[in-house]
Amino acid sequence: MKISLILAHPDKNSFNSAIAQCCHKTLAANGHTVYFHDLYTEKFDALLPAHEIPRTAKLPHELERHCDEISSVDGIIVVHPNWWGQPPAILKGWIDRIFRPGIAYEFIEGDSGEGVPVGLLKAKSALVFNTSNTETNREINVFKDPLEIIWKNCIFNLCGVHNFYRRMFNIIVTSSEEQRICWLSEVSETITKYYPNGKVAEPGH
Repeated sequence: MKISLILAHPDKNSFNSAIAQCCHKTLAANGHTVYFHDLYTEKFDALLPAHEIPRTAKLPHELERHCDEISSVDGIIVVHPNWWGQPPAILKGWIDRIFRPGIAYEFIEGDSGEGVPVGLLKAKSALVFNTSNTETNREINVFKDPLEIIWKNCIFNLCGVHNFYRRMFNIIVTSSEEQRICWLSEVSETITKYYPNGKVAEPGH
């Protein structure tokens, strides 16, 4: 299977980077083809220019490659920190420029854009791994877990990927080496659960 793996963290020594490396290693061991993008290393341009907004816009080659990949993969994995209840700006910009009409979603014929779009992504499942320095109960009860709403409802469900799993690892700033090793083991187990032996898990499995 083809899996898109997206990392958005500026520090190569971060736990986010360790999570992405663990994902990549496990996916490769399970026989999958991995399209890995470290957005900061690639210096992805997060700014969406006005001329790219129309569906018929001519895209730069690098963006076309991203669009071709995301529209063809069987699974999507995103790794990023929780910054102000949102993904980092570079990752938001990647969504803005890559999850395009005709690629990730489409409005039905005759709809001028005011209706609910139809999801187009081929991926059967999407996983999101986050890190945070906020305690879980506070994240849910005070902040209402905005990342869950953003990724599940506003992005993946809308684009047709309904088998969704997200895991927040916290609190990073005080976590021990032993705790991080345990978390990485959990990441590997989750990857194998959803993408075992070249197969993509069906919803609910």
